[in-house]
Amino acid sequence: MNTETTSRVPVALTIAGSDSGGGAGVQADLRTFAFHCVHGTSAITCVTAQNTLGVARVDAMPPEAVAAQIQAVVEDIGVQAAKTGMLLNQEIIATVAQQVEALGIKNLVVDPVMVSRTGAQLIDEDAVKTLRQQLIPLAAIITPNKYEAQILSGFPINSLDDMRAAAQFIHRNLKVKAVLVKGGGMQGNARGVDIWFDGQNLETLTTQQVDTKNTHGTGCTLSAAIAANLAKGQDLRQAVKQAKQYVTTALTYSLNIGQGQGPVGHFFPLLN
Repeated sequence: MNTETTSRVPVALTIAGSDSGGGAGVQADLRTFAFHCVHGTSAITCVTAQNTLGVARVDAMPPEAVAAQIQAVVEDIGVQAAKTGMLLNQEIIATVAQQVEALGIKNLVVDPVMVSRTGAQLIDEDAVKTLRQQLIPLAAIITPNKYEAQILSGFPINSLDDMRAAAQFIHRNLKVKAVLVKGGGMQGNARGVDIWFDGQNLETLTTQQVDTKNTHGTGCTLSAAIAANLAKGQDLRQAVKQAKQYVTTALTYSLNIGQGQGPVGHFFPLLN
């Protein structure tokens, strides 16, 4: 008698970089998928040598290797949602966009990793152009931080009204279904406040502020949680709201490890 029990679970794909410190990137995404009871698959775009103090080295994967990873997952397992993180260069961005379109990947969450929360630009102008023109129009939602929203909109962002204007401009001009401008890099009462715009509803999304220095991986975690919720069949707006609450709770249980900025507590129910 065959006693094997097969359980069909939703599948999500992360297309992002590897973080050797385990706080962000593919490592954070896979933990987030697992928390949401979604099977996590991955396509690694680059390998970083980093820890809580910073990044020491970045090595890009060949674009052909990135494409092969995506194809291997989608053609056999299939995915109900996907997210992108650090894509690093123009060639990888173009390759990912081609694969998303050719393989019909739906529920794409694009975390347009261009600028760190401190304002340091991470990819060059050609890569930004390719991201704008080829990948973002394929997304169900994009989740730029303050600095990325400034680049995508061309607006300086110093207030919630600036965030609202940027969200509407990005939606209108980049042909994306929804925009979530994140307020993690804002100051004062705007810190941690996000702006949602889907072409009809302009909303201010708030949760309680968490006072912690250990915030590494929050952007990756948020976009991964959105993708996980979409893979489970939630509508986009609900997926975003639940993802934001998950990140807030994970920040509450952030990990004080290393000598610098530790990661959020993705698996907080297991922590004492």
